[in-house]
Amino acid sequence: MRTLLIADMHLSNDTPELNQGFYRYLEHTAKGAEDLYILGDLFDAWIGDDLLDTPHPLSGVAHEVIERLRALSDAGTSIFFIHGNRDFLIGERFINACQATLLPDSEQVELQGVAAVILHGDSLCTKDEAYMAFRAQSRHPEWQAQILAMPLEQRLELAKSLRMQSGDANANKAEAIMDVTHEEVVAMMERHGVNIMIHGHTHRPKVHDLTVEDVPAKRFVLGDWDEQHGWDIVVEHSSERHPEPVLRQFSLTNPPGFDGESHQALPKH
Repeated sequence: MRTLLIADMHLSNDTPELNQGFYRYLEHTAKGAEDLYILGDLFDAWIGDDLLDTPHPLSGVAHEVIERLRALSDAGTSIFFIHGNRDFLIGERFINACQATLLPDSEQVELQGVAAVILHGDSLCTKDEAYMAFRAQSRHPEWQAQILAMPLEQRLELAKSLRMQSGDANANKAEAIMDVTHEEVVAMMERHGVNIMIHGHTHRPKVHDLTVEDVPAKRFVLGDWDEQHGWDIVVEHSSERHPEPVLRQFSLTNPPGFDGESHQALPKH
């Protein structure tokens, strides 16, 4: 038995090769997994589930994603989803169509016996005060209701504008501001009573060693996907040893399980 975790695919109607790579991953790598956790930013932007009723090109991508995830669920894999900073407007309709389970922004889980806290990761970037203020606003039900009441084309333009503003703002921010805050990481792990954290968002894949309540701990950061490569974390059940998460990068042309293994596990440090 194995559990897989992924994040930051950023699928869109402008990324056909990446989309196909994601479908290959679901068909060949995720097939047979006990659980698949999608830790946010499945899509580069999501402006409401009513997009599914439109002829917009992204709707076609979304329907294909739903079909692929539902097929994986039908085959026996449990699918769990956490909102990211790009797709926080994904609602019950999309989640139910995928036969997935929507989790809170952060959740304590058991991954093949490994206790961990999982999240998208943007809530850890507390030094980025401007983003944290926007995050608080955009997660408020009243704000979301106002946005979802706007005409679809207006929402699409708003999403485009927000992405451009985010890119311009990030270009002028120090790297440290856009990364997670160490104190927030430790505090969250202490609240959940775990020594393993897994998240995405920062696009800085790495396994970090730290100490939580005088106990060695690890923070696993998933990478973002591009047209050639993807990232995941795999936790394999073993009767001979205690399972440990493994962060790996792989080819989207030949993902793990597609005509043999094709991946590179990252060093633990």
